Amino acid sequence: MGFPSRNPNSKSVTHADTMRGPAGQAELLLGRYRLGRRLGAGGFGTVWLAQDERLNRPVALKRIPLDDGDPERAEREAQAAARLSHPGIVTLYETGSDEEACYLVSEFVRGATFGELLAEGALSDRDIVVIGASLCEALAHAHARGVIHRDVKPGNIMVSDQAASGTPAAKICDFGIARIVGGEALTRTGDVVGTLAYMAPEQAEGKRITGAADVYALGLVLYEALSGVNPIRGAGPADTARKVGTQLPDLGRLRRDLPPGLCAAIDAAVAVRPQERSNLSRLRAALVAVRDEVDDEPGIVEGSPVDELSTRWTAVQRRYRDPGESGWLRRAREGLTRAGAADYAAVQEDEPEWIPGAPPARHAPAPADAVPVAAPGRRMLGRAFAAGSAAALAGTALHSLADAPPVTPAAGAAVTAGLVVLLPRLGWLLAAWAIEVWLLASGFTGTAVVLAVGLIPVPLALPLAGTLWSVPGGGPALGALGLAGAFPAFAGQAATATRRAALGALGLLWLELAELLTGDRLLAGPPDGGRPRVRWEESAGAAFDHAIVPMFTSGLLAVAALWALAAVLLPWVVRGRSAALDLAAAAAWSIALAVATEATLDGVSGAGGGLDARGLLASAVVGAVAAVGLRAARRAARPSDPRLP
Repeated sequence: MGFPSRNPNSKSVTHADTMRGPAGQAELLLGRYRLGRRLGAGGFGTVWLAQDERLNRPVALKRIPLDDGDPERAEREAQAAARLSHPGIVTLYETGSDEEACYLVSEFVRGATFGELLAEGALSDRDIVVIGASLCEALAHAHARGVIHRDVKPGNIMVSDQAASGTPAAKICDFGIARIVGGEALTRTGDVVGTLAYMAPEQAEGKRITGAADVYALGLVLYEALSGVNPIRGAGPADTARKVGTQLPDLGRLRRDLPPGLCAAIDAAVAVRPQERSNLSRLRAALVAVRDEVDDEPGIVEGSPVDELSTRWTAVQRRYRDPGESGWLRRAREGLTRAGAADYAAVQEDEPEWIPGAPPARHAPAPADAVPVAAPGRRMLGRAFAAGSAAALAGTALHSLADAPPVTPAAGAAVTAGLVVLLPRLGWLLAAWAIEVWLLASGFTGTAVVLAVGLIPVPLALPLAGTLWSVPGGGPALGALGLAGAFPAFAGQAATATRRAALGALGLLWLELAELLTGDRLLAGPPDGGRPRVRWEESAGAAFDHAIVPMFTSGLLAVAALWALAAVLLPWVVRGRSAALDLAAAAAWSIALAVATEATLDGVSGAGGGLDARGLLASAVVGAVAAVGLRAARRAARPSDPRLP
């Protein structure tokens, strides 16, 4: 029903007068709604909890006074909400008006807003991911029916505390400034409505908007929820207005513990240009795919103290084109992007339809910035790397740890590779267990104990990263080439800080164990007090006294902490934006690491001397080149990043 224009002869009535009748009883509005407590207020009316006395149920009643309200805006909200019927959207029950106000009566959601729960630290990363997926469905339903919300923000998202199993985790409310596609414009061309801190750039500029504006706002809501900061929100309205349309720092920079696919999907949703933005189908697919990979522990995510600097630096980078990325190199990167988009489209062929009444996601046109969540090609490449690494370690162990192995080293390596390709973690554990059993059965108990010191910490430190379990073997491998100090550059390529730290420390541990087992000098040589392997390989007690205890008491493992720290810091040093800057930063990082490693080895007891000059220089050079080269390779292999210059 329509809303009448304000009656100029009607008496102005205060809020308090409308809430209470002459006898002090809560007033009955529209003949059936008894007002209760106020739920919230804003620039577009006040929302009250009311009791529907006819149906005996609680409702949310929005009251828009005609004195300072906007009847046309209220009518448009009613028209927009009337088109929608989705469990993820607050249901509009009834509209009405009297001489004093317009009223919108809707479903009452028991719970709190998304923003309130974030401020309280009540949501985990997994909660945010689940809520985001349900919001994608709700907005897709609205877009399919020609309704663009235009004001998606944490305060307009209700999270129910009584949601039943199978129901949406959250509901979108307040379609007060929604635009109905094909209908009369709510505002004149050039007018701007919405919440500035969550507004898409094209909406802030008063341009024609599409559903991409809602994608941007939802992406920014999720970005803020996961990173703890909204880079657009400034100290005041003017400051916020200046930041609208600036490029956001990659979410992965602020939360390196999140899955890369999730960060890439949200980054694509907040692309500045709407034509480069992802869509709701792809954003939802990314959220659903990582549900079980993200943390389920509630808490408040603190924003980085350098967010402002990062935002400004990203804006500078946006205008900068690396002069080295031109010609064939630029065409190669664009080719990788298109290949990644095609790979993603192939993955979507197996996805079920998820919006009732809407076409399946696979029928939507795939833009060039499609972001694959877990492309099969990349997944198999990771397994192949893990299989090759584990096979090399198994073959080496069978060849050198004891005489008369049960199978030839080549056969053992092949079996290990097959197991790890099929089941990375279980295959690795089975191979390690088989080698330990073989050593024990052969009477080499001491060797089995020393080897177990290196094997046991790996699955404990990297529980969900089975494809990385053999990477610490790179420490001894580089040590055999006189390049042990370059290992942290490889450990620093892991996706999260905890994995980088674990790999850095485990690489040094395996290096020291290899020195004990072989007697060779791979970095600093066997620890002072350690005995040759022939003295303890058949006795667990002797191995403990003459190998393990000297290694832990000599101070050599102090280098493990240094390598762990270096690996953690590497992604902040080599950013992958400029080849010249990255090479200079990597060189400084690598030289500092080599010098610190030598100083630590010289300072600990029984280190047996530091690195020689040749080893120091070679490790620094290889480490710097590896840091830059591997970062560039990861960037080139990334299927999509619409904000790359």
